[in-house]
Amino acid sequence: MAQVSSTMYGKDNVRVFKVHRNEETGVQTVVEMTVCVLLEGEIETSYTQADNSVVVATDTMKNTVYIMAKQHPVTPPEFFASIVSNHFIETYKHIHAAHVKVITHRWTRMTIDGQPHPHSFLRDGSETRTVEAAAREGRGISMRSGIAGLLVLKSTGSQFHSFVRDEYTTLPEVHDRILSTEVDANWLWRKFPGLEAVKSSVPKFDAAWDAARTITLKTFAREQSASVQNTMYKMCEQILAAVPEVDAVDYSLPNKHYFEIDLSWHKGLKNTGKDAEIYAPQSNPNGLIQCTVTRPGKASNL
Repeated sequence: MAQVSSTMYGKDNVRVFKVHRNEETGVQTVVEMTVCVLLEGEIETSYTQADNSVVVATDTMKNTVYIMAKQHPVTPPEFFASIVSNHFIETYKHIHAAHVKVITHRWTRMTIDGQPHPHSFLRDGSETRTVEAAAREGRGISMRSGIAGLLVLKSTGSQFHSFVRDEYTTLPEVHDRILSTEVDANWLWRKFPGLEAVKSSVPKFDAAWDAARTITLKTFAREQSASVQNTMYKMCEQILAAVPEVDAVDYSLPNKHYFEIDLSWHKGLKNTGKDAEIYAPQSNPNGLIQCTVTRPGKASNL
């Protein structure tokens, strides 16, 4: 005999674009999101008995996202994700958990002749702001905010040496190198008892995102990095200090390697060590360094 151990289904890649028009000033504001909704509950018979009477159609989920976006604020995304997830557990009694992920894409207002333009924007990078909210019946709302796709590079101020060396090691020790990575950072909020608690915390969400982004960039730029591991730990530590409502911070930082090219074969041309100017950007394989830092007494997977 077989039995269903867990079930979840929903609608992914719901793309939403909202324009807010201030009739008094003529200034317009835009927000573009990609939303994913996944539901859990008493739905196992739809799998085992072809019973569609328990299925909230994924097209209904898509429509719900559009309607919620029309009727409610979409910023900060933490509040919007909580509104959508809470809607599903309150509307459908057999749905006991709703997971909503919101990815907010960058649209930055143009500056024309030194003045912010009222209705023109540019996409100035692939960085996104992310939120994952899960509303569970009788158990509140859990939430994780983040930054993804933030590509950074510094041409000096990084080193990597004194690591384990054995018969498998060919990597040379480096005391000055290019450091580049694509930042994926997340912070886990202390659980909210309900939607009203999320609403009362609205001002904290943008402030936390600004703090996390600023800490990431400042630490990356200023740190004389002994390793990616140590640098990312310092970032986590600072975010926990800056945002008391956050219980855990995690980073995932892939190395974007730039290797020196030995050009000595061409008339003795020097291009290594202190003479290096020309590098070859690498795609893969690459290092991948991850870390989760929690407050003392909080659960750890170490």
